[in-house]
Amino acid sequence: QVQLVESGGGLVQPGGSLRLSCVCVHSGSLFSFYTMGWYRQAPGKQRELVAQITPTDSTNYADSVKDRFTVSREKGKNTMFLQMNSLKPEDTAVYYCNRPNNPLNWGQGTQVTVSS
Repeated sequence: QVQLVESGGGLVQPGGSLRLSCVCVHSGSLFSFYTMGWYRQAPGKQRELVAQITPTDSTNYADSVKDRFTVSREKGKNTMFLQMNSLKPEDTAVYYCNRPNNPLNWGQGTQVTVSS
């Protein structure tokens, strides 16, 4: 069964940076053939898509994270990253990765907390 595993979250001060990772277990080519995305869900809010990357490495971002977040893939290793810079308190959320079209089972996510 395909499993998505997110990591890299933590507590960071406003203006700081974090790099999240997403590994797809038990699927050798998921990231090579499908657009993948990073989502986040803040307490009391709906999960939102914040970044996407296509198999040809085209990217798209939500306005709230544009110019601060960068999504990338490590080809051949089924790993995706989210580099988050200039973090703000409103970026605090649990971050998940998944496939926007026909989502897989959701992973546990990784908590990102931006606070002084």
